[in-house]
Amino acid sequence: MPVYESLTDVVGRTPLVALHRLAPESPARLLGKLEFYNPLSSIKDRTGLSIVRAAEADGRLKPGGTIVEATSGNTGIALAWVGASLGYRVVLVMPDDVSQERLLVLRALGAEVELTPGANGMAGANQRAGQIMEADPSGFLSGQGGNAANPAIHEATTGPEIWADTEGNVDVIVAGTGTGGSLSGTGRFLRTKNPDVRIVGVEPDEAPVLSGGEWQPHKIQGITGGNGVPPTTDMELIDEMVRIPQDRAIEVAREAMRTEGLMVGISAGAVLEAMRRLGERPELAGKTIVGLLADSGERYLSTELFDHVRD
Repeated sequence: MPVYESLTDVVGRTPLVALHRLAPESPARLLGKLEFYNPLSSIKDRTGLSIVRAAEADGRLKPGGTIVEATSGNTGIALAWVGASLGYRVVLVMPDDVSQERLLVLRALGAEVELTPGANGMAGANQRAGQIMEADPSGFLSGQGGNAANPAIHEATTGPEIWADTEGNVDVIVAGTGTGGSLSGTGRFLRTKNPDVRIVGVEPDEAPVLSGGEWQPHKIQGITGGNGVPPTTDMELIDEMVRIPQDRAIEVAREAMRTEGLMVGISAGAVLEAMRRLGERPELAGKTIVGLLADSGERYLSTELFDHVRD
């Protein structure tokens, strides 16, 4: 392998792994794309780098400038390490119910973190980020939920990687929907290659916003952060939304660790359960279902995900 000049050069090119033990009787082929192979262990490393590079290119982010973002964690971590690598100050606003691991990682990377009430979800964090920008308009608000660079990086990298690694044999793509950027961008590319690719989003049963329900606090960090459809979610592209109960997402993430050796986070547990349900459908027998597994379970050590193994 080459010697890379910057950590930013290591983003992407994550592996696809066949899942055999989570659904041994499934007539479909289930493949997980391991996005925790990115430098700071999440799919948002792609998003954070893409947003920063786009802002540098159009002059919104000046050398030595400040990046501001409201985040549930992974995008913030991505922006923090990209900022550390490229010399930017990073100011982040997060709900106070995110995992302690995320907070510690952010602070270790040098980011400045402000917490808002968890009961207000991402809407509260976004409101506070807006206030920070009003006080200092010289900063750059990355705004992942409305930033075209978010889905663009998945259209340019994630989708092509899946197409190449499956040799064009992908029938269904499944991803959790937070900003919707990963699902929309990946799905958009795959549709250019195969108009029949089915695009499936996953959201908490407790907060089925994209299915027409209302948001409420839930345990699946990183997806469905508030009411409304983010501009980066292409609802016309999505064929179906699958609702997974939060406790089931936790159970399946634990099962993935135990049976496949996959150390995945809670949203990945929800995606895996959705893949398993889809794989049981008769019309998908023999088809290939690819799920984006967004982050590592090690980002949730202090959460309920690991309560079953605590002393």
